[in-house]
Amino acid sequence: MRPTVLVDASVYVFRGWFSIKPTLKDPAGRPVNAVFGFGQWLGRMLTELAPERAAVAFDESLTSSFRNDYFPSYKANREDAPPELKVQFPLCRRLAEAAGLACLSSPAYEADDLLATLAVRERAAGRNLLVLSRDKDLAQLLRPGDEYHDYPSGLRVSYEQVPGVFGAPAPLIPDYLGLVGDKVDNIPGVPGIGPKTAALLLARWPGLEALYADLEGVAALAVRGAPLLAARLGEHRELAFLSRRLATVEDAVPLDPPPELARGPPDAGALAGLAEELGFSARWRAPFAAPAPA
Repeated sequence: MRPTVLVDASVYVFRGWFSIKPTLKDPAGRPVNAVFGFGQWLGRMLTELAPERAAVAFDESLTSSFRNDYFPSYKANREDAPPELKVQFPLCRRLAEAAGLACLSSPAYEADDLLATLAVRERAAGRNLLVLSRDKDLAQLLRPGDEYHDYPSGLRVSYEQVPGVFGAPAPLIPDYLGLVGDKVDNIPGVPGIGPKTAALLLARWPGLEALYADLEGVAALAVRGAPLLAARLGEHRELAFLSRRLATVEDAVPLDPPPELARGPPDAGALAGLAEELGFSARWRAPFAAPAPA
């Protein structure tokens, strides 16, 4: 049984935006470099991985996540996507849907949350996961038998390999980010604690609760500056737990109706119409028109 493929689509839309020159335009003069690049990536993925079950999740907004309700500065350091890119996200979704893939987005929940919710459902049905992303946060979704794949860079990480690659076991990735923070998402973390220190702490204490219940043990560590480290942790306790909360995916998003993840047949008419609208060749759309695995 092939694993269910869960796609963090936005990172690959941005990849297309930066890798294809913005001079690429459709017959109406609109920029289409992001959708062209995303389409190249999607076609290659479908050809090489041939998923039987898959879902593609998109982010809708940098400011409307439920996380902004309790931490308004969440992702406030990010610049909004330029208008020339924003108009291409719906085109990328149209392409994925025409290729027979389930697509999801939400103004209140991020793509990570939508994929996490699907991961719980798929795992309950006995299916393993292949998570496609360039975002280390999504490594927290993995359980034994699952893999994280930064496709097509070549980085492929099994559940067992997560600590060596990302600094902590998959279930403790939020705790790790609670300590080191995440500049990309404006998650503060504990000032002065870097990746090596966080990895050291979480190798001994399995999570923030255990760590904060034993700050005396932290102060007694045979490492330079251990007493100062324990004091720093104690001083920023609330910040650590807030940061972990921000980094933890929501895996119970209400999905009504629940999407069907079995890949459907490609819509040849929709694919042809989209390619014509964008001014792309039949060769560009060919990988999406291949039938789904039987």
